Amino acid sequence: MELWIVVGLIATALAFDYINGFHDAANSIATVVSTRVLSPSQAVIWAAFFNFIAAFFFGTAVAKTIGKGMIDIAVVDYSVIFGGLIGAIVWDLLTWYWGLPTSSSHALIGGYAGAAVAKAGFSAIVVSGWTKTLIFIVLSPLIGLFLGLFLMFVIFWACHRTTPGKVDGWFRRLQLVSAALFSLNHGANDAQKTMGIITGVLLTAGYIKTFDVPFWVVLAAHAAIGLGTLAGGWRIIHTMGSKITKLQPVGGFAAETGAACAIFIATSFGIPVSTTHAITGSIVGVGAIRRLSAVRWGVAGQIIWAWVLTIPGAALIGATTYWIVVHLA
Repeated sequence: MELWIVVGLIATALAFDYINGFHDAANSIATVVSTRVLSPSQAVIWAAFFNFIAAFFFGTAVAKTIGKGMIDIAVVDYSVIFGGLIGAIVWDLLTWYWGLPTSSSHALIGGYAGAAVAKAGFSAIVVSGWTKTLIFIVLSPLIGLFLGLFLMFVIFWACHRTTPGKVDGWFRRLQLVSAALFSLNHGANDAQKTMGIITGVLLTAGYIKTFDVPFWVVLAAHAAIGLGTLAGGWRIIHTMGSKITKLQPVGGFAAETGAACAIFIATSFGIPVSTTHAITGSIVGVGAIRRLSAVRWGVAGQIIWAWVLTIPGAALIGATTYWIVVHLA
């Protein structure tokens, strides 16, 4: 019986990872699609490939933060894990339906925390792990914004004597590189969150003795997020690619590169950062360099409200799911 519970939880975790890729495909490809450098079908294949090969280039520091650095591992059981996953999945599906680019990462940690608190109270929270994550909720979009803005200044300075046609041609090619770089970092940070959950399941079940991520878990998580990216999330792609601000290839390059740098910094420190926050901030920075009115601040405001509500919203769903499971068992 326990074996089937473990298999079911791993399948649920991989389903979340698939939805994560589906939900966050917009982050990886919205700019390259909106600038018409790639068609939507070409873009999702490009992004999915780099989501997957990230498995071979990054460690598992983020997975360890998710698995044991934010919630006291002693209170984690199957019901807590299931509640956390359902909280994240439901929130992702709701925000996908509404076309809001919220953070799958924060939905997962919110759902996981909500289920753990429902079981053991707020003593289940590991404060040090949450401190880094909460700081980067603010820092990641700001880093993306300032890097996007800075890159646009540098590009304008370097290319001010070059014809617009040449600049457009150069950055159409360079945007393939920046999109690949962003997708590589997106896969590296986001897939590790599912790895942390699956490793927690294996540790709880006694299949592993220490919190070390098996390589088959690494491959499975990256495959799931890559397949999800292949499916795409066209509602959110429309919001990210055209509703916030109008992008040209040069702006798309700056936005993707700035966001990729922000995610890389967080991944290096083992912080489960939001790729959504990073790319949104970077797009706003790129749009603001032309003039502040180039950014549709009303749309940006709706997105920020969705960000604010993600952790408590997913936590409420996770806690409710835990309560239902425990009382029906």
